[in-house]
Amino acid sequence: MNYLKERSEFLFLYDIKDANPNGDPLDENKPRMDEETGQIIVTDVRLKRTVRDYLAIVKGLQVFIVEMKDEDGSLRTKEDRSADFEDDPDKILDACIDMRLFGATTAIKGKTITWTGPVQFKFGRSLHKVDGPVLIKGTTVMPSKEGKKQGTFREEWIVPYALIAFHGVANEYAAQTTHLTEDDLNLMIEAMWNGTKDLITRSKFGQMPRLLLRIVYKESSDFYIGELDKLVKWVPKDDFREEQVRDITQGTLVVGELLGAVEKHQNKIARVEIAVHERFKTEPELASGLKGRLGEGRIKILELS
Repeated sequence: MNYLKERSEFLFLYDIKDANPNGDPLDENKPRMDEETGQIIVTDVRLKRTVRDYLAIVKGLQVFIVEMKDEDGSLRTKEDRSADFEDDPDKILDACIDMRLFGATTAIKGKTITWTGPVQFKFGRSLHKVDGPVLIKGTTVMPSKEGKKQGTFREEWIVPYALIAFHGVANEYAAQTTHLTEDDLNLMIEAMWNGTKDLITRSKFGQMPRLLLRIVYKESSDFYIGELDKLVKWVPKDDFREEQVRDITQGTLVVGELLGAVEKHQNKIARVEIAVHERFKTEPELASGLKGRLGEGRIKILELS
């Protein structure tokens, strides 16, 4: 089997408006926030859940880490899920794309097996200080039994706006262990973009993918630039303060440092794949800047909806 042989590095940006990007269940489901910097935090687990749900629901693929219940309503364990594949590690990897991408730990026949996922993401962070979080209160006209005489109140936490950046790496060595292929990575990229937009739930509706960059390195380079999310800067327009921004058009992503890093390490780069939302502006324009530094033949524009 032709498993992944080239290392990849990812930068993924999406924004959210009047919603909750990643609530903390131990803190009233408030959006996770760095209190020192005012930045929103989104865990890698949240992004992986987006990918898994898209691959399972939209693409009809098997995923291993999924909420399933037995007939009595109890949640199934990882061990129960392993039994679905006859406790055969090869069958699990062959069937479940999320195991090939992200790995997991499970027990098979009394032994703990850990697959280190080739694809790993850092926590996502907003590229700017965020206003809030804001507590929204309301009432319901269909109360629970306890509140049937006067209705009940509801509360929810939102952020007015946040542009969030994720940085990730696909490790070609771990790919040999989990049997990750280039086709698997292409499906993950589709799921990151379309799955983010397809999160049409009450707490997540309002998320839009804005930029997805994949740098593919040459075989055997054992190299990646690193910290791509630190090489871009979000600059509000028209004297807005960071926390006043409410729309993607009210700021510009400055990518000069990122382009400089690509140019510096161009001899280690095989190609760059990129998708940019039509309403998202960078300075300088990212696709043309990449073509100028690497040549048009090494740039692939991703056709994502």
